[in-house]
Amino acid sequence: MTNTAKPCKLALIQLAVTADKDANLANARTHVLEAASKGANLIVLPECFNSPYGTGYFPEYAETLADGPSVKSLSAMAKDAKAYLIGGSIPERDPTDEKVYNTCTVYNPEGELIATHRKVHLFDIDVPGKIRFQESETLTAGRQLTHVDTDFGKIGVGICYDIRFPEPAMIAARQGCFAMIYPGAFNMTTGPLHWELLQRARAVDNQMYVAACSPARDLKASYHAWGHSTIVGPAGNVIETMDENQGIIYADLDLKTMAEFRQNIPLTTQRRFDLYADVSKAKP
Repeated sequence: MTNTAKPCKLALIQLAVTADKDANLANARTHVLEAASKGANLIVLPECFNSPYGTGYFPEYAETLADGPSVKSLSAMAKDAKAYLIGGSIPERDPTDEKVYNTCTVYNPEGELIATHRKVHLFDIDVPGKIRFQESETLTAGRQLTHVDTDFGKIGVGICYDIRFPEPAMIAARQGCFAMIYPGAFNMTTGPLHWELLQRARAVDNQMYVAACSPARDLKASYHAWGHSTIVGPAGNVIETMDENQGIIYADLDLKTMAEFRQNIPLTTQRRFDLYADVSKAKP
């Protein structure tokens, strides 16, 4: 992080997703350009923004990063918006082995693909009488954490279920990231319980900004997203949030405010690595 970093205005786009990929890409473009017109220079789309969310849909909608329509569209959006774009996630097919991943692609204001994050922790849960979902039936887990250099500073990226695990955010913060961004799609069972709680926990534990961007809720779809995209400050305070409907929220991410909070409560210098391990330095 640097005190000379450019000011960062974050926008989270809570997108209404349909079964029509082309319509989803067009809708995303409209909202990305709208966010940019209001001054956002770091724009985020939700998890699986180009397709319905579900194990049966992932293989059907999967595309390669080299020549898939979604990557081409996202690149054009970022370039036309003149903004960094965290492109939610899409089902990605690796042509080398035909495996399918839940993948986030990140673009700079020139439209160049500068980072990819394959979802590390797959969403395999079974809550009797409420929800059973097994991403591992069709998806393969990613094998690396992702930090992205931008004009604002370094940003960590995770996808949905990744937020339940504190280690990636801890590592990101200790390796200089000022924010963790999570495209995600919590459901109507886990959303009310943990969506905001986990964001605030990751933020206050690491004294960093945390944002999670959800699809809008569609009760006609097979999977009902919780919505409530949210931006949380380094003190664990909710800066902006929304309801379950399509829309955009904005927040200015101020590194000076984060530095002051870290100085006032200096966790970074008070940790006892003589008593416990520094996960940011441990070899996987």
